[in-house]
Amino acid sequence: MLKKAILFSAALILFGGARAQWVDVVHDPVDFVNPLMGTQSTGELSAGNTYPSIALPWGMNFWTPQTGRNGDGWQYTYTADKIRGFKQTHQPSPWMNDFGEFSIMPVNGGEFTENTRASWFTHKAEIVKPYYYSVYLADYDVTTELTPTERAVRFRFTFPKTDSAHIVIDAYNRASYIKIIPGENKIVGYTTRNSGGVAPNFKNYFVIVFDKPFTSTSTWRDSVLVDSLQLTDKHVGAVVGFAAAHRGTVINARVASSFISIEQAEQNLSEIGKDDFATVEAKGRAIWNKTLGRVSVEGGTIDQIRTFYSSLYRMLFFPMRIYEKDATGHIVHYSPYNGKVEAGYMFSGTGFWDTFRALYPFLNIVYPSINKEMQEGLVNDYKEGGWLPEWSDPGYRDVMIGNNSASVVAEAWLKGLRGYDINTLYEALLKDANAEGPISAVGRKGVSYYNSLGYVPYDVHINENAARTLEYAYDDFCIYRLGKALGRPESELAVYARRCQNYKNLFDPEHKLMRGKNQDGSFESPFNPFKWGDAFTEGNSWHYSWSVFHDIQGLIDLMGGKKEFIQMLDSVFVMPPTFDDSYYGFVIHEIREMQIAGMGQYAHGNQPIQHMLYLYDYAGEPWKCQYWVRESMRKLYQATPDGYCGDEDNGQTSAWYVFSALGFYPVCPGSGQYVLGTPLFRKTVLHLENGASFVISAPNNSAANIYVQSALLNGQPYTKNYLDHTALMKGGEFRLTMGATPNKAKGVDAADFPYSFSTDKQK
Repeated sequence: MLKKAILFSAALILFGGARAQWVDVVHDPVDFVNPLMGTQSTGELSAGNTYPSIALPWGMNFWTPQTGRNGDGWQYTYTADKIRGFKQTHQPSPWMNDFGEFSIMPVNGGEFTENTRASWFTHKAEIVKPYYYSVYLADYDVTTELTPTERAVRFRFTFPKTDSAHIVIDAYNRASYIKIIPGENKIVGYTTRNSGGVAPNFKNYFVIVFDKPFTSTSTWRDSVLVDSLQLTDKHVGAVVGFAAAHRGTVINARVASSFISIEQAEQNLSEIGKDDFATVEAKGRAIWNKTLGRVSVEGGTIDQIRTFYSSLYRMLFFPMRIYEKDATGHIVHYSPYNGKVEAGYMFSGTGFWDTFRALYPFLNIVYPSINKEMQEGLVNDYKEGGWLPEWSDPGYRDVMIGNNSASVVAEAWLKGLRGYDINTLYEALLKDANAEGPISAVGRKGVSYYNSLGYVPYDVHINENAARTLEYAYDDFCIYRLGKALGRPESELAVYARRCQNYKNLFDPEHKLMRGKNQDGSFESPFNPFKWGDAFTEGNSWHYSWSVFHDIQGLIDLMGGKKEFIQMLDSVFVMPPTFDDSYYGFVIHEIREMQIAGMGQYAHGNQPIQHMLYLYDYAGEPWKCQYWVRESMRKLYQATPDGYCGDEDNGQTSAWYVFSALGFYPVCPGSGQYVLGTPLFRKTVLHLENGASFVISAPNNSAANIYVQSALLNGQPYTKNYLDHTALMKGGEFRLTMGATPNKAKGVDAADFPYSFSTDKQK
């Protein structure tokens, strides 16, 4: 009898545990976010290369616990065991590093240098939320908490009983300034630390106000204390002491910064005003719930919900606001291009090579008002710097390829954003498409070859030439589409309609792949389609040959038809993860991430191939898309410290997951269509800014039922392999019946295939 009772109880526990893993309704999406997703990374193997961003959506300043040394792009790693400080950061990627950083660290003693002040900590005594962070610093018996606004933050330090309670301010090296004002319990200063992309007069000014008087004050340079209240040198900081007569003594600090002046930093401190710590925290939580809640999901496992909202959280940071509000309430910004204070919006910290693919298309659906600000910021980029940025951090950075600002600008206007100077942006697109910039990452490197030959040659010492050609061709499509919408002359449109077909010049019919081509018209030889880099960017020919976003039918025709195209797609997963790293001379982390994923040549951890799974829809086998999309979501993403399969990259890799979980993906930004996949949840609601709601429902969805059997759009049978943006934005319901086996009769007719330039009868 006892044995039966034990077995019965165990069965209830197992059933209850399994049921508890299912989430029917999400009330507070922020509670499902894990900001540590992707933090277990190194330069050799990326699981996201993220850090916990404690900030508000698109805030100007982020805060993070700092485990790495000053200047280390890996500023927080999950496997670290010591914290050196709590850092204000604007870092978009460890590869780009940071700008305008400084840090704050409580100590119980006299240590102040970055190595000696470091304290042991454990994740067991760490609470990490988007709007709140807390950790116990074991060496000092001090708990540190922080909660942010867009440009300010509140700290709360809880000390033990001690006569050595101190807080250290580190203004970092490369020239900094610090001033202690004891009568106001205040410290002001600036840091000039940056990794490039700034004007010569760049500074990040800060102000720190404590709620208790100082019992001691010191400044320091390098590793030497100085008996002075003010100091300017290569690397300076401050140490201030407090009375802690009993255990549990709390020291509060309000902190704000500005790229304009100390006075503006004081103005930015008004974001906190008289709010206490709990009020700032509650406001931050409400903002995150409202912002994340624009997409509500239900009917999924708790792990799926966590991964979804953790990914969505990562999409809501970059590009970050670097504009400020002056004392009169006007929007102003420090220009990283000319070093002046200018009127209007400015954003920073994104590479369009990554984010044009899915991040910006998502903003255009769910958060169009912030992208309108971003478009206004691009106008200012062009007016103040003379070019559109392709990587901004905070100004122009000479990294990555392409002219994908064309996609970001065209996509926004074509999706209906209005109220900004589109004509100036179009002028910028024309300039950038026909000139080389002062650095290779603005304008178009190799443009004279591209415009005359129809490709950037392999043998003229321009790296990643084939990748440049393919991206320029897509960018020309975007210029063509935008120009047409703006009513530009037919003679002008014809130029870009012709150039968008330049991808054909690199197609090698022998291998059915894209291949570098020499100036004389011969293909590069020898040719190894598994060679990373060289003619391509962070990938090989098998990855980049699909980068004809705007004309997949044209690519199908080049490959010999639908059957051959499908075989080429299938081959990506069948081949072993062979690679040639000779261009780099070592195994870059993107190669390693492909190698270990167990998906053949499919390198999802990097951007060039992420859209490829959806290309089955263009050739009449959408069920293969459904299989591989669900498999990639299941295998490659988790809301854990090792939860990504490569660099997260400013929201793009997260955007792939979020879009795919909805059940569609923007293969070709600028086309106005989303290619269908398979939804992850039983119900998802997009709460649109226009007041409408678009519902994706799949009531019988499950881990087994991954294949779409049939679809209804607003109650009417729907056979197409794509959704139109215009229809989506009107609201309505897209209802899917799911099954465990493919419906091989659905989506097979050419009339149901997504957009291709070759079949566009309106062009």
